[in-house]
Amino acid sequence: MKRLCLTVVVFALAGCGADVATTAATGAAIKKQEIEAGKQMKEMADKKIDAAAKAIQQRAEQQSDADK
Repeated sequence: MKRLCLTVVVFALAGCGADVATTAATGAAIKKQEIEAGKQMKEMADKKIDAAAKAIQQRAEQQSDADK
C-alpha cells in the first residue's frame, strides 16, 4: 500500500513538472515572437526616419538652389 501511494505521488509530481516545462517553453516561444516583431518594427521605423531625413535634405538643397 505504501508503495502504491509513493508511486502515485511520484507520478503526480512528475506531471506537474512537465506542465511547468511546457508552460515555460510556450512563454519563451511567445517572447521570441515578440522580439522578432519588435525588430521588424524597428527596421520599419529606421527606414521611415531615413526617408524623412532624405526628404528634408532634398528640400534644403532645393531651397539653397532657389536662393542662389
